[in-house]
Amino acid sequence: MNFLALLLGLAIERLLTSVFHLREFRWLDPAFDRLLREVRRRGPWLGGAVVMAGALLLTVPVLLASFLLYDEFRQIPFFLFAVVVLLFSLGPRDLEQEVEDYCAALEREDGESLRRVAKELAEEDTPNDSAARHAAVERAIYVQANNRMFGVIFWFLLLGPAGAWLFRVLDLLRRRARYQQSRPEAAAADEAEAPVRMLHGLLAWIPARLLAIGYTLAGNFEDAARGWRAAREPGLGFVAHSEALMARVGTGAAGREPEPTDDPAEAYERLRGAMALVMRTLWLIWCPIIALLTLYDWLV
Repeated sequence: MNFLALLLGLAIERLLTSVFHLREFRWLDPAFDRLLREVRRRGPWLGGAVVMAGALLLTVPVLLASFLLYDEFRQIPFFLFAVVVLLFSLGPRDLEQEVEDYCAALEREDGESLRRVAKELAEEDTPNDSAARHAAVERAIYVQANNRMFGVIFWFLLLGPAGAWLFRVLDLLRRRARYQQSRPEAAAADEAEAPVRMLHGLLAWIPARLLAIGYTLAGNFEDAARGWRAAREPGLGFVAHSEALMARVGTGAAGREPEPTDDPAEAYERLRGAMALVMRTLWLIWCPIIALLTLYDWLV
C-alpha cells in the first residue's frame, strides 16, 4: 500500500503546484527557534539529544494517526492519510520548478533572479562569478534531490508516513538553523547547526548512497564511478562527504566535464540535464525497484 501511496503522491505533486507554499510550514519556525536556542544552551553533545527529542515530539501526531488508522478495516483512510502526509513531506519547494526558474533567468540574463534562485538551491550565497555559480547550482540539484525527494521516499517506504514526516522535520530544522547562521548578526560558528546537520545527515546517509547508485545506473556508468572515487577526499566531514558523493557522481553520470562553464547555452543544457538525470533516477530506477520489492512482499 505504501508503494501505491507513493505513486499517487508523486503524481498529485505534479498537479498541485498552488499548495507548495504550504509545505514550508512557516508556522513551525517559532518552535524551531526555541528548540535551537535550547540546543545552544545545552552545547553540541546534549544538543543532539534535544534535537532528536524535539523532532520526535513533532512526529508523534503523525505516528499516532498512523497507528489508529493502520487496520484492515481502515485501509482506505490510512491510504489517503499516507498520500497527504507524503505530499506535504516532499519539498518544501519544488526542485524542478526552481531549476526551470533559474534556466528562465539565465535566458533573460536576469542577474538578480539568478542570484536569488541560486541561493535558494545552494542554501547559501553563491559566487559572483557566473561559471562558479552555475557549477554550484548544478551540484545543489544532485544534493537537494535527496533532501527534498529521495530521503523522504526512503523513510516513507521504511517507516510509513511517520518516517517521511520525521525526515522532513529534521530537514526543515536544518534549513532553519542554516538560515539563522547566515544572518549578519549570527555568530561565525553557530553551535546549534552542527548537531542538527549531524542528525539530518544520519537519516540522509543511506538514501544518499542509494541515490548515487541510481545516478550511476541512470547515466554514464564509467564517469559516475570515477566521480564516486573522487568523492573520497581526505578531511571531508560526515555530512560533507555524502553531499560531495551525490554531487560528483551526479555530475559524472550526466556526462559533464567537471570544469565549470560561463557560457549561458552550455550552462542551460547542463542544468536541464542534471534535472533530467534526477527524474530518470526516480522513475526508471527507483520506482521499478520499489515495485519489485513490493511484489515480493519485501515492502508493504
